[in-house]
Amino acid sequence: MEIFKFIELFAELFDETDVNVFTKETEFKKLEEWSSLMALSVIAMVDEEYGITIQGEDIRNANTIADLFDNVKAKQ
Repeated sequence: MEIFKFIELFAELFDETDVNVFTKETEFKKLEEWSSLMALSVIAMVDEEYGITIQGEDIRNANTIADLFDNVKAKQ
């Protein structure tokens, strides 16, 4: 599992946010486009791409994309 691929997949979920905004330090919950629907999309993406189930709590506990990536990676 590579963080750059994770960031790319994460960024693809957003329609209106410029792809260049997304880095491992991005505080994704502060993005204007972030919503509970986006959280569900992230959960679905992680399940589909990595076969790992994450919960809303995992997203709530993450501040940056790197935090979320580390959480997903720890569940491997």
